Amino acid sequence: MNGIIVVDKPKGITSRDVVNEVSRIIGIKRVGHTGTLDPLATGVLVLCIGKATKISDLITNYNKEYIAEVTVGIGTDTLDIDGTVLKEVNDVDISKGQVLTVLKGFIGIYNQEVPKYSAVKVSGRKLYDYARNNITIELPKREVEIYDLSLIGDLEDIGGKIIFKIKCSVSKGTYIRSLIRDIGLKLGYPTCMSDLRRTKQGYFTINDCYSLDNVAKGDYKLLTLDEALPNLKSISVDKDLEKNIRNGSIIEKTLDDNMIKIINPDGELIAIYQTYNKDVTKAKPYKMLI
Repeated sequence: MNGIIVVDKPKGITSRDVVNEVSRIIGIKRVGHTGTLDPLATGVLVLCIGKATKISDLITNYNKEYIAEVTVGIGTDTLDIDGTVLKEVNDVDISKGQVLTVLKGFIGIYNQEVPKYSAVKVSGRKLYDYARNNITIELPKREVEIYDLSLIGDLEDIGGKIIFKIKCSVSKGTYIRSLIRDIGLKLGYPTCMSDLRRTKQGYFTINDCYSLDNVAKGDYKLLTLDEALPNLKSISVDKDLEKNIRNGSIIEKTLDDNMIKIINPDGELIAIYQTYNKDVTKAKPYKMLI
């Protein structure tokens, strides 16, 4: 079995738990996901099965869309509502206009500090290992892009805290927990993420998802590797050229695109080629899918 299954990750389990469960159900060990969702989060989790794991990096690079709930008045060590409360304010006073202004200011590129409870590695060790062992370390920052950020509905006052929802479209590597923390800093209050749902990753939307129950019942569609990369153009090759490609040969480029899919006479995606940096008129193997 080779292909893509898009799962609606349930709340309360890790992305690795989902991978393990799907692997157990379908009886295949070679299963991987293309972008971690925290246990608190739900939504689009793209799983690569078999040979599809070879293209997981391409899917991971897709932009992502989220709907998140923001709680203003609580700051935690994990930047979400499940963490240890570090600071709390019970009389938050902000307006919808203030929130809209702050959100607008985040659209574009900015350097985001990653959460200390994350799998980002520093000196070969994951940040959450440092945090769990109470080791203080300078948190890295990385450039991310916020393509769109909007307020959904009105602000709600619950016990002196302000709750609202945002919808955002972001680049790979963006932590919504960190974005929400930074929104809070601009508003002048401790702030954390109280809910998160990934609604889109590249070309995969929440409407494409299957539940784990669907997978257990066999009620799902396995997308082909070709279908998983609709953004890449393809070329069809004859048997002779297919033989050369299977041997990893450099070929003449017939399209201007930097990356292309190679389809054999049987309609099978056998490789992804990219521009050969020594000669832009030629292409070299990027991923062999045979």
